Amino acid sequence: MADNAKLTATPRTEFGKGAARRTRRAGLIPAVLYGHGAEPQHLALPSHDTFLAVKDHANALVTLDIEGTEQTALVKDIQRDPVKRHIEHLDLVLVRAGEKVTVEVPVHVEGESAPGTIHQVELMTLTVTVPATRIPEAVTVPIEGLEDGAIVRVADIPRPSDAAIEDDPESVVVVISVPRVSAEDIEADEAAAEAGAAAGAEPSEA
Repeated sequence: MADNAKLTATPRTEFGKGAARRTRRAGLIPAVLYGHGAEPQHLALPSHDTFLAVKDHANALVTLDIEGTEQTALVKDIQRDPVKRHIEHLDLVLVRAGEKVTVEVPVHVEGESAPGTIHQVELMTLTVTVPATRIPEAVTVPIEGLEDGAIVRVADIPRPSDAAIEDDPESVVVVISVPRVSAEDIEADEAAAEAGAAAGAEPSEA
């Protein structure tokens, strides 16, 4: 993974909705840092830098500079404005070197199944336990050349380095199939064809 984004975090001493709104108006994002039995730390993070740090990462790892002391944290929850999608609040968890974390990681399908087939992803994410500093951006599921009826289960997926997939090994992740036309689709096509033929048979007005 890429180097951690570094964010300057300012301790917050005011709380509540009004204080949070004032923080956001100042170009900052309210955040809370949890972990290792310590009291939660209420922080304010720079909006633009934080947006860049989390925009392409489901499990962003960041380095927080809190009054000159650096701490590594995992972004666990992002609250966004339901309309504008601006980040309104972050929950972060303190992590240490060598520590493992359990996170949800997106599934990425790699390759092309056999000609004439399509693939259906049944599980969009997998639960993975992995060293905090080596969280994969995705779990790759290869489907190259798989034929109609093939099923890829959790047990079939190559494990990311130093990682364990916690989902049931028998859970279905991807299904390969040939698109099939339903009876309703056939009836609808036939009805449309008949309607078109009838319209074409009607005499035109002089």
